[in-house]
Amino acid sequence: MTHSNLAGSCRYDVVIIGAGPSGSIAASLLHQQGKRVLVLEKQHFPRFSIGESLLPCCMQVIQEANMLEAVNAAGFQFKNGAAFNANGRATLFDFTDKFTPGPGTTFQVQRGEFDKLLADTAAEQGVEIRYGQTVTAVDLSGAPRLTVVDDTQTEFEVECEFILDASGFGRVLPRLLDLEKPSNLPSRSAIFTHIRDNIDQVEMEDYLFDRDKILISVHPVNRDIWYWLIPFSDGRCSLGVVGEPHLLGDEGEPLEETLMRLVNEEPRLNRLLSKSTIIRDCGRLNGYSANVSTLGCDKFALLGNAGEFLDPVFSSGVTIAMQSASMAVKTLVRQFDGETVDWQQDYATPLMRGVDTFRTYVQAWYDGHFQDVIFYQNPNPKIKQMICSILAGYAWDENNPFVTESERRLNMVVELCR
Repeated sequence: MTHSNLAGSCRYDVVIIGAGPSGSIAASLLHQQGKRVLVLEKQHFPRFSIGESLLPCCMQVIQEANMLEAVNAAGFQFKNGAAFNANGRATLFDFTDKFTPGPGTTFQVQRGEFDKLLADTAAEQGVEIRYGQTVTAVDLSGAPRLTVVDDTQTEFEVECEFILDASGFGRVLPRLLDLEKPSNLPSRSAIFTHIRDNIDQVEMEDYLFDRDKILISVHPVNRDIWYWLIPFSDGRCSLGVVGEPHLLGDEGEPLEETLMRLVNEEPRLNRLLSKSTIIRDCGRLNGYSANVSTLGCDKFALLGNAGEFLDPVFSSGVTIAMQSASMAVKTLVRQFDGETVDWQQDYATPLMRGVDTFRTYVQAWYDGHFQDVIFYQNPNPKIKQMICSILAGYAWDENNPFVTESERRLNMVVELCR
């Protein structure tokens, strides 16, 4: 390995680890504020990722980063809601019919293309992004200093005033700084792939399938197992199944066989995908829920999945990532401006209000309570609008009582439905 000490010539205001949605959004927002930003990305784009169904709340942050025009022009699949299916019961949530003001539509995206679009747009705005860069060490004893190894195995150092970790499941700073702590959610696994769905118009009408919505299906016997089907604009879909590891079968079984066996056990999904073909090797993500001991201090902050990841069931991952980028940048700009900043009070606590709202619904989904609410046949329209706002990503709306008192309000509705 060759070594190159570039710290003196490479002093940045902010170094961002990761060029995914939270990293690109944060870089753009900081660049708008005149900050010198360097984004270090381990992989080369485009690259595959799950988390392909955005929520309408994301569109506000994308607009804030001056990326909305590029996203709207990219040809991604339009999305206006979520459909749910269990044991022959079907229901849907129209994200335009919600309590909270703001966008009611968004997109379903192939993340390789979407993430590259955001990163390229940030670069066009003037952000410096380097790919193939692995952060191997961090020194916070003085000004933050990162040790980086590039694709040629050249090692160098970068010094900055602040680090934002947007590394997602890579969780760079939690690993290097020993910030990891167990999630309070049970360990679950996801098996996923992309398919050519071959769903024709007759089948769409027969099975009430809408390409403008993500379809969430529940296993007919075990409600702890659920499936996602995310249509894309080119006749493909993202298909996945989620459950506790022991519920998904023997890990020695080929992933494709496990996935299709479980799909075949859900009658409506099985019929809907009867002509589909798998076009991508199946992947498996184990024990994805994560937590940390701190989300930020005066030298670093964690964004999105690098801090905490809940569960894919309500597509909250990218929303939390983008929201954390916006909130962290606002806090950081105040710090750069000489204000006294308390990262727990000013960033972590406000961010966790929304995360904990999502957590309430994730936990209630798996214990069955929220599934009872979703499939209730005669919902109160106003209550449904408030819940719809959360499913659309507006989990930080303090005007929504289902945000400010998420657990108590949801339990009240559960009792009414029963």
